[in-house]
Amino acid sequence: MTRTTNGFFDEAARLVTSAIGAAQGVRDEAKTIIRTQTEKVLSQMDIVRREEFEAVKAMAEKARLENEKLSKQIEDLEIKLDQTES
Repeated sequence: MTRTTNGFFDEAARLVTSAIGAAQGVRDEAKTIIRTQTEKVLSQMDIVRREEFEAVKAMAEKARLENEKLSKQIEDLEIKLDQTES
């Protein structure tokens, strides 16, 4: 009787192991499909990637600093021009 019971448990363990493996395969497949569909939807929504956003943000900061620098130079030149005219 023990041998039959052990055989039953061995077979049940194999079945459970197979089921777990199949479930993991289905999970991985679903994950891939969801990722692909999400990327497809996002690309159709015309949303920028994080890297692109960071690059534009850095360019805007650089332009702002340059604008401040040029504004200061113009202000200094106007002061000099006013002093020359006086």
